[in-house]
Amino acid sequence: MNKKQAGIILTLLALIVCAAILSAKVSGKLDDGTGALSETINFNNDKNTTPTKGKDFFYDARNTREQSAATTMETLKQVSNDSTASKDAKDKATKDLTELTESKNNQTKIEIGVKAKGFDDAICFIEKNAVRVVVKSKDELTEKQSIQIQDVVKNVTSRSDVRIERKQ
Repeated sequence: MNKKQAGIILTLLALIVCAAILSAKVSGKLDDGTGALSETINFNNDKNTTPTKGKDFFYDARNTREQSAATTMETLKQVSNDSTASKDAKDKATKDLTELTESKNNQTKIEIGVKAKGFDDAICFIEKNAVRVVVKSKDELTEKQSIQIQDVVKNVTSRSDVRIERKQ
């Protein structure tokens, strides 16, 4: 290895380190390589600022929901593509996959519709017996707001059993 190659390698290494630091500074989080967020980094030395890890219910709930759905979808795809699985198992997996995809789409539509009604954030969970909508609001919900949310859910899913929760 000559001096020119060593210089290029060191420059690239320095760029990688700078990119990692910038990424951690922008997101405020550090990935320790295990796939888990090990700690929150606070680069501005303001003593009044607290780390946001675990503080945003909507972000955490949405991530958990998406990870769960992705795992379930992957399992269902494996079953439906498995040549050794029975026809009934393949048909059920395909049906469940279709329902899960439709449910994900409806959840997104409901969340967008609720946000369009003036809420800062919303997350929707379509369950077997009901639809649960959690909205971000500092104040208690008015009857008008509750009716608006129920209308959005009914227009998307045709379900009338809607459970509405409020988080700050």
